[in-house]
Amino acid sequence: MVRAAILPAVGSPLEIAAIELPEPGPGQVRVRLAAAGVCHSDLSLSNGTMRLPAPAVLGHEGAGTVVSVGEDVTGYAPGDAVVLNWAPSCGVCHACSLGEVWLCADALAGAARVHARRPDGTELHPGLNVAAFAEETVVPARCLLPAPDGVPLTDAALLGCAVLTGYGAVRHSAKVREGETVAVFGVGGVGLATLQAARIAGAARIVAVDVSPEKEELARAAGATDYVVASDTTARAVRKLTGGHGVDVAVECVGRAVTIRTAWESTRRGGRTTVVGIGGKDQQVTFNALEIFHWGRTLSGCVYGNSDPAVDLPVLAGHIRAGRLDLSVLVTDRIGLDGIPAAFGNMLAGKGGRALVVF
Repeated sequence: MVRAAILPAVGSPLEIAAIELPEPGPGQVRVRLAAAGVCHSDLSLSNGTMRLPAPAVLGHEGAGTVVSVGEDVTGYAPGDAVVLNWAPSCGVCHACSLGEVWLCADALAGAARVHARRPDGTELHPGLNVAAFAEETVVPARCLLPAPDGVPLTDAALLGCAVLTGYGAVRHSAKVREGETVAVFGVGGVGLATLQAARIAGAARIVAVDVSPEKEELARAAGATDYVVASDTTARAVRKLTGGHGVDVAVECVGRAVTIRTAWESTRRGGRTTVVGIGGKDQQVTFNALEIFHWGRTLSGCVYGNSDPAVDLPVLAGHIRAGRLDLSVLVTDRIGLDGIPAAFGNMLAGKGGRALVVF
């Protein structure tokens, strides 16, 4: 029996309760969590923006220590430090054959399996494959990555989603070059990681945009050179900071139609707008044919930072050890399992950066 955060049904409040977690079966590994980040994707699962089987144990950004392994598991043993990989690639689907592992068709196939049970026998699914909002979890071995040496496990949890996504948005999707100008819309956990990634890439000017004036200090600590409080004139303010042209790259980390549209309008002619935020089907963004031609901008989606975690995690570890990437800047609250519902509320209110569940 372990404690976990359970989503009883879409739209229902989370429940912190005991669950019966089985021992690992063939190909599976049991992990004791050190920490788990509270991501907006977990909120999106709880309110139905993203749809996966429920009831479920949520949480997908985490790190911990291997407790035990099932049959046929190689490469991991009890005591190993690991980072959870919520979107493992199968290696054989069409996307994987093209090298686009972040688009793997089978990445979330494990979300439909029975992960654990309530004491009354109710079956529970693993929200985004790994069910990190629990003291311990059981996952397929392919949902694990070796934790990088020299990085505390509580910090390493952030590598499982926020940092890979923010870094990948800059490095792989937008392909920010040294000396370019960048605007980042949304200063949450992913936005803060994106700001740091833009600084690492050598961006000359980094503009952070958020609805909250209180986040300016957070944004500047992460690398922002300028801060704009979102309003009806945001795009104009960003263009003014860049000689009237607009930024070379805008990264949207919110997932709202108005923010995507503003990010697009803040991008220079011929620039790149990358959308990281996950919005609902009701968030409709419109463009007219003439402006698409005239502005010559590129608008692209970005899934999991367009990253290959097995390749990018060691790179990120190198940046951390060299002092270029500071994971502590992302975390504004350290909480227990009982604090997750309040962390959801803070996200809805646009408060703070990443909340980290520490076990």
